[in-house]
Amino acid sequence: MNLRDRDLGSWPVVGGLAAIAVVFGVLNEHFLSAENLTNLALQMAATGTISLGLVLVILLGEIDLSAGSVSGLCAVVMTILYVRHGWNPAAAVAVALAVAALIGALHGFMFTRLGIPSFVVTLAGLIGWQGLMLYLLGRGGTINLPFDGAVAKLSDTWLPPWAGFLLAALIVGIRTGSVLNGRRMRRAAGLPVPSGRWSALRLVGLAVALAAVAAVLSADRGVPLLLLIFAALVVAADLVLRHTTFGRHVFAVGGNAEAARRAGIHVTRIRILAFVGGSVLAAFGGILAAGRLAAVNQSSGSSDTLLMAIAAAVIGGVSLFGGRGRAYAALLGILVIQSITNGMLLLNVDSSVRYMVTAAVLAVAVAIDSLARRGQKR
Repeated sequence: MNLRDRDLGSWPVVGGLAAIAVVFGVLNEHFLSAENLTNLALQMAATGTISLGLVLVILLGEIDLSAGSVSGLCAVVMTILYVRHGWNPAAAVAVALAVAALIGALHGFMFTRLGIPSFVVTLAGLIGWQGLMLYLLGRGGTINLPFDGAVAKLSDTWLPPWAGFLLAALIVGIRTGSVLNGRRMRRAAGLPVPSGRWSALRLVGLAVALAAVAAVLSADRGVPLLLLIFAALVVAADLVLRHTTFGRHVFAVGGNAEAARRAGIHVTRIRILAFVGGSVLAAFGGILAAGRLAAVNQSSGSSDTLLMAIAAAVIGGVSLFGGRGRAYAALLGILVIQSITNGMLLLNVDSSVRYMVTAAVLAVAVAIDSLARRGQKR
């Protein structure tokens, strides 16, 4: 059986991560150190959250080019309310997320009701929302967040070692219960039940991986709260996509919008909600980035933020053609990209080479997706 006959799922990404770890670990002994891996966990949370929002839109077979600008704009809105107007940080964050929801609804309305392609709608958003961000920042161009404030502390809060291991055990326990319940329900419904040995092997693998992560991070400063927030968002998004009516409808619309419409699915509503969710997660990613830098400025949400977020979703396994992928793609994809970037920075590789390597990884991911999709059609 060749590549075109099977869906490889996340295995190419996992294999790629293993290869990255081996190559950079050999070339630079500091790459696999606890300190560097902890920094890597901090670096990927913000862009990974933006990528998670893009997963919702890409699953529809659409694209949102405004995610970076929306993340920067909403981070600026939050900072202005919090710093300049003295708002409670929670209220400022809530207003920023509400602004993002309105932006997503506007993009969704223009796409579904006015028939403007999502590429054009969000391209206009990329330019327009970045312009509004610059206008709000004014001539100063930078607004600092208080280092001892609640937002900045998000990136400077660490779980003690015992809490990291306890959390890992809790996750494995919940996953084990979910697997056992799924097997029971399939058996009761008369459906095929996966091999118990394979299920047990996957659970053991999960336990070993989580224990290793907790051990490595605890050897430095501990499990960062920023990583925990990102992981919780990924798990929540995955549960929504796989176990709710909305999630099943997203896959249906992304797979074949006309068939979904004939099946009674409100395609317009699903598309608008996906754009809203994507913008809200982009805004939250921007807020996490602002907290880590303890500031917002004219480069917030710009530079290569959008491109890296899109690349992370695709490299992680979300199909650009829509209808296939999982929320965990954002986690795996951003881990690949940040690992490559981090490793090449340690080796003092020029930025031009970093961009070319990232482009090559993205091209390979899209090629694998295209071959897998062609095999499924055949």
